[in-house]
Amino acid sequence: MAAGITAPFTTPDARYIIARGRLWRRSNPSLAPHVRQALVDELMSARRAMQVALRNDDEASLRQARARVDAAKVELGERGPVWWTDGTPDLNRHMARNTGYAEWYAKVEKGQ
Repeated sequence: MAAGITAPFTTPDARYIIARGRLWRRSNPSLAPHVRQALVDELMSARRAMQVALRNDDEASLRQARARVDAAKVELGERGPVWWTDGTPDLNRHMARNTGYAEWYAKVEKGQ
């Protein structure tokens, strides 16, 4: 990683990363590496297409690029139905301090 950039914390169950105190669902770990890489490549391509559409003020292209981003994130397991099967609810985008991870996260913040 670049200087000054640290890897985000991962929850103990490896379902989320935490960025600025917020939970973000991780990619499905059961994806085959080549499938995951193809989806990440598509996601990055779609994000670049969004940048181009925004620079060109092209609403139609922007809608298409956003749909591609969403589709890639759903396929990666970061959006849409959860990839785990134990019935635990999805806490994506919740503040860690307001979830069942609160006690663990408080310790992480304190460096314990």
